[in-house]
Amino acid sequence: MTEQGLDLSGSNTDLGTERVLILACGALAREILALIRGNNWHHLDLHCLPAILHNHPDRITDAVKDAVAQRRDQYTRIFVAYADCGTGGQLKSACDDMGVEMIKGPHCYSFYEGNDAFAAQGEVTCFYLTDFLARQFDAFVWKPLGLDRHPQLLDMYFGNYTTLVYQSQIDDPALVELARGHADRMGLAFEHRKTGYGDLAIALQEQAEKP
Repeated sequence: MTEQGLDLSGSNTDLGTERVLILACGALAREILALIRGNNWHHLDLHCLPAILHNHPDRITDAVKDAVAQRRDQYTRIFVAYADCGTGGQLKSACDDMGVEMIKGPHCYSFYEGNDAFAAQGEVTCFYLTDFLARQFDAFVWKPLGLDRHPQLLDMYFGNYTTLVYQSQIDDPALVELARGHADRMGLAFEHRKTGYGDLAIALQEQAEKP
């Protein structure tokens, strides 16, 4: 899922209902699959783009456009499970042009917390981790920033941060301790918030129940 993405778009066997494709960031694959399976949304298929696009937001819009073009004839509806994710509004404009919906919010940290609640807090000195990023911290944060080779850069990157906020989607004490360790490495205070799936669950339920 990190480099290659995930394609379960051919897994739908419920031919009696309209088919809906969830086109998502690979960093959300585990959570979306849990929601689909837990709610028996058999008419929802999932296709994930590589999660590493998280580190290259300038590539997200074109990747989504290509994926929609390749699959739209196979589905009644496509829902884009990407927030803005650093595209500066370009992804929203592209989705509007293509006539497909996308999840609301500036990034996954916001919709996991709940967009309204996240905006109300106005936090500017917090660094956020999800379950995915707690697991993939080295691959997505430490190594891309060169901190494995140049640890002296840590203060340059994170000197203005005060707290690492771990937003957990599932209850896993091992992940909490893993995230706490990342906070220690960064020299940040640690806060754990049990957000669950937040607005992601609401958005997928709306897609599943649409007539």
